[in-house]
Amino acid sequence: MEVTLIFVTAGFLAVLQMAIPFIVKRTVVFGVTVPVDEVRNEQLRQYKKLYAALTFCISIVALALYFIWSTNADPTDNQLIFTGLFMPFVILFISMALYFYFHIKVTTLKREKKWFKDRKQVRVSELNVRTKDEMLPWIAYVVPMVITIGLVVFTLLNYNSFPDQIPTHWGPDGKPDSFTDKTYLSALTLPVVLLVMNAMFLGINELTRNSGIKLSAGNVKASRIRQLRLRKYTSWLLFFISILISMLFTFLQFTTLYENSVSDLLIITVPLAFSAFVLIGTVILAVKVGKKDSDLDVEIIIEESQEVINADDDQYWKGGLIYFNPDDPSIFVEKRFGVGWTLNFARPMGYIILIGPLLIILILTLL
Repeated sequence: MEVTLIFVTAGFLAVLQMAIPFIVKRTVVFGVTVPVDEVRNEQLRQYKKLYAALTFCISIVALALYFIWSTNADPTDNQLIFTGLFMPFVILFISMALYFYFHIKVTTLKREKKWFKDRKQVRVSELNVRTKDEMLPWIAYVVPMVITIGLVVFTLLNYNSFPDQIPTHWGPDGKPDSFTDKTYLSALTLPVVLLVMNAMFLGINELTRNSGIKLSAGNVKASRIRQLRLRKYTSWLLFFISILISMLFTFLQFTTLYENSVSDLLIITVPLAFSAFVLIGTVILAVKVGKKDSDLDVEIIIEESQEVINADDDQYWKGGLIYFNPDDPSIFVEKRFGVGWTLNFARPMGYIILIGPLLIILILTLL
């Protein structure tokens, strides 16, 4: 069962990584801005197809090697699960290595062709577009917090029934492999960490809501729809993940109290199912947003885009992945490669929202 979940999760991830060049904005190819009239450049299309083919083939080889090893080497259950959990990271490493290779290729092609030379670059914004924003309100993120507070109350009411040794780490088989003496702090560590994570998701949602909505100079209407879809479905995905994490942590806390009442299979399956659901949610987000390309109506706008094009802001993107623009007030901006949002590393507030909770969690864990 667990091996099947590992293969399904890794397979979903491989398909998503293959599809990324085709679902991001067409004016951004491997993290590089290109003019609208070049989105059908045959060389760029070949790069995308080659990336997808290589990602598919190498991922299949990696999964095949894992299958051969698991069937012939007679590994223990721990070794099997522990190695399987690394498969998504192997696929991510493969796709990112290919991304950087093609990022360099597209950057070189752009420089050689001088696509942005002697062309007017503009930025487009609409004052009333926020009135159509459908992101979830902050109050929705109170729901997982209520679940967490309920878990805190449950822990306090049943404190005397908890074992003398409280788990602090779970191994690849889903069973605890590290313990600490029971105190109120150790018993409440899991719920408090969960509450911090709930607050982090709330903060990310609100900062994303306040971030700028960037429209395409070539096709304002289509890019408006894409941006609004991205914001809406990302908000829903964050809420969905927050609920799932609350359920996962609640399950782990219950297994601590009722350690002999939960089957080994369920202990292994629940964390793997959590990963699978998160990945499925990400795929749905990619499909929902990718269906509406910000430059979809290419035939209509190519003629109008010969002289006026989107501003080339590649200088603010390090490697096409890391955004650093002190002139942009947005805390989060749309990723150039991938689905969702990334941090504007020039805005200190972003560090507080992301790194602050991690420091709190680390301190609680050490205590």
